[in-house]
Amino acid sequence: MNRLPNALIDELVDDLEPVRPMKLAHGIGLVALAALVTIGLVELLDGLWRGILAGEASAYYFIANGMLGLLGAAATLAVLRMASPRVGNTQEGARWALAMFALLPAVAAITLGLQGRLQQIGADPYGLSCFLAGSGFSLLTFGALTAWLRRGAPVSPTRAGIYTGIAAGAIGSFSYGLACPIDTLGHLATWHTLPVVLGAFAGRAVVPGLVRW
Repeated sequence: MNRLPNALIDELVDDLEPVRPMKLAHGIGLVALAALVTIGLVELLDGLWRGILAGEASAYYFIANGMLGLLGAAATLAVLRMASPRVGNTQEGARWALAMFALLPAVAAITLGLQGRLQQIGADPYGLSCFLAGSGFSLLTFGALTAWLRRGAPVSPTRAGIYTGIAAGAIGSFSYGLACPIDTLGHLATWHTLPVVLGAFAGRAVVPGLVRW
């Protein structure tokens, strides 16, 4: 039986360095910190809407932002798990959350269409600013998740990138939604969901090149 010379073995292991194990709890803590800092920035730059606690927000407001929060949490968990691939590691929770979230713009389009009020979406004077703000406030979470993926070894960088963008867009839009007092169905279902769509495309384009191993 042929054996490798000791010198060759020493050469092979000479450059090896111990690696800290990636713990899911650490990843959750990292994204939670990013989300809290983001909300703090929203309060600092725009001020959170005090009408939420005063009972002024509509049911649409709580439904839309609740969906954004759940989608952000589910997609974040999927990304964190993708960084450490293992047997049985699926993204079913994120897929169901995304399917649930897709109902919001679909129902809004049907409802406003039947009422003949679809034109209100395009005429919304605050829509574009909410879209841009929600997208901008997603950057911190996007960076945190990308950094986590770079430490790991995702099997599908493309899928990881898409879910990274979805998670970041949802958390960014949720955070800015705490400052937005416009709680109509058309506004929330359009301009507060578009950051998620943009995030998915941005993650698909940017993240794979940063995390390939």
